[in-house]
Amino acid sequence: MTGRLSGKVALVTGAASGIGAATARLFAREGARVIGLDRQSAASAADDGVAHRIADITDSAAVDAAVQAVRGEHGRIDVLVNNAGTDVFSDPLSLSDEDWERCLSLNLKGAWHLCRAVLPAMLAQGGGSIVNIASVHAHKIIRGAFPYPVAKHGLIGLTRSLGIEYAAQGIRVNSISPGLILVPRIEAWFEREPGTREKQTALLPPQRIGTPEEVAYTALFLASDEARFINATDILIDGGRSQVYLD
Repeated sequence: MTGRLSGKVALVTGAASGIGAATARLFAREGARVIGLDRQSAASAADDGVAHRIADITDSAAVDAAVQAVRGEHGRIDVLVNNAGTDVFSDPLSLSDEDWERCLSLNLKGAWHLCRAVLPAMLAQGGGSIVNIASVHAHKIIRGAFPYPVAKHGLIGLTRSLGIEYAAQGIRVNSISPGLILVPRIEAWFEREPGTREKQTALLPPQRIGTPEEVAYTALFLASDEARFINATDILIDGGRSQVYLD
């Protein structure tokens, strides 16, 4: 590894599996001191180079406590990756208030809890990088996916707004919008519905599905000093699928 995050302290949410786990492990290999936050324990926590903590991002008090603990131990927070979230799909008129709130809490409000908690540290030290994991759903609407796109559109709005708000203080806020990526929930979907993997693969211009590591490497770039003039920007990682009008 090249030590692209050497000396930096990074906080990654949803770090127990999927994109979050891949990102946390990569950041650790690149020299960062990585703290992973998740509601569940990481299966490989003993050997991934990441200090895992249990925290619910929808609980602002728990988030504040976790961030204060990190600052107390390491003295700074240089990078935040807001990856935690979940699919919430429903017919709009059948959607319960509880599921609406759950979608916004997990996919938007939780990210704001983390941003609000780390910004004082980043302002005090004169800089930092925040990377929000949004979704291709924030760019293209898929029938039957409501209200998930609402939250992910909001997350990109949060990214742009905070990026501009704090740019002069050396803080960059960017987002990544993954398309179809082989994370555990997608693998479970393929197992439930035989033939879906092949059908989805055929729709993608590269004729393959993306990996969590490919998203992690983009997060690494945005978190690093190599991207120091990139701010309030979203990067699509979907193999070009969102550019296809009809096929």
